[in-house]
Amino acid sequence: MLDKSLPYAGVYMRRSAHAPLPEAPLPDGFRFSFFCAGDETSWARIETSVLEFDGEFAALLYFKEHFMPYADELRRRCVFIETDAGGKIATATAWWNFVEGVRGPWLHWVAVDPRYQGLGLGKAVVARAMRRMRELDGDVDFYLHTQTWSYKAIGIYMAGGFVPTDEKALYRDRKDNYRKAMRILGRLHR
Repeated sequence: MLDKSLPYAGVYMRRSAHAPLPEAPLPDGFRFSFFCAGDETSWARIETSVLEFDGEFAALLYFKEHFMPYADELRRRCVFIETDAGGKIATATAWWNFVEGVRGPWLHWVAVDPRYQGLGLGKAVVARAMRRMRELDGDVDFYLHTQTWSYKAIGIYMAGGFVPTDEKALYRDRKDNYRKAMRILGRLHR
């Protein structure tokens, strides 16, 4: 869940090509699945549960605008963890983004329902999404954007081979953001 008591700063992270992918098996009672029609409501519920959106309606609108136009890609790239009973409780998306006009693989919208946090599911869904990115996009640099509010997730990303990066093309007009983020994160890890 986001810790909005911290100052906000965006953080870009990169996983270099050829870095080993993490191993993170699912605990008993859970399984992976990929997006099917209707799963947008589960995505909205999960993302809202971690405070990424003010309500499920706002999350659903975002999903419909940014992901639904690419329904075929969603079925290949949007990963869920569900319980044996079929309830979806975690998600990550092996998507893409454009930097200076070039499309590259980006990990998007990682979230685990707070009722299921602490079970290793965040590590597992990140590892599965990264494997999917490598399958679909090749063994190239992967990126993600997160924020200081997600400092616990940053540890998961770092265990997966991502490191904070200050690449100017990513920060564009927010050049002081990287330094601000590193100061905030540095205070947390003392």
